Amino acid sequence: MKRFKFFTAITVVAGSFFFLSCNSGGNKADEAAGNKDSTATQSTAKEATPANTKPGNVLIIRHKVANFEKWKAAYEAHDSTRLVYGLHNFVIGRGLKDSNMVMVVMKMDDTAKAKEFAALPNLKAAMKKGGVVGAPSFLFVDNQVVDSSSVASTQRVIITHKVKDWDAWKKSFDSSKQDRLNAGLADRAVGYSVGDPHTVIVAFVINDLPKAEAFVSSKDLKDKMAKAGVAGPPDIFFYHVVQNY
Repeated sequence: MKRFKFFTAITVVAGSFFFLSCNSGGNKADEAAGNKDSTATQSTAKEATPANTKPGNVLIIRHKVANFEKWKAAYEAHDSTRLVYGLHNFVIGRGLKDSNMVMVVMKMDDTAKAKEFAALPNLKAAMKKGGVVGAPSFLFVDNQVVDSSSVASTQRVIITHKVKDWDAWKKSFDSSKQDRLNAGLADRAVGYSVGDPHTVIVAFVINDLPKAEAFVSSKDLKDKMAKAGVAGPPDIFFYHVVQNY
């Protein structure tokens, strides 16, 4: 599985401006006016300062297609329908081992509306017409962390697994970051299924594919995952990004 692309929160700190008078005998009215202007300037700066924002949630759809180009044309022809349900094109990925395995990531305005879209009676027919083979999988992801600092490579891996406890798993995951870096993996996004913190989804940028593949299948990682509370085998998808919107 490959990385999925997911957005970083930015904190902007507004500076304060201080006006000092060197003339103690200056005009009081002018001084008052100056103070008023200073207060207005500071107020405007505060209003323009954005608050910390949580990474946006996404819908991930994965399926196989008979012909990628035919499917992509059909997919992009239905943008207006997705927009009605608050879904916005974000990333398209293709499997590294099977290029007809496609992963679509869309930004989600509202999970309930996105689930309505996924349940549309005519969606299955539209997908089939576009060349989708078999049943698609849908993941509604509540992103907790998105890191866009390392996105030079288009190769990604996305891993989905069950955990006994989100907080315990996250603590273990954070403590193992250097191990992932040594294995050619840079954290891209971390989250869980909307309303279900026991289903964890993580995406990584791959900077060294052979190292990453060896690490993901290693006994050492399996042991660490078990110790962190991972339950059952993970779903792993290696892919490369072919379209950013």
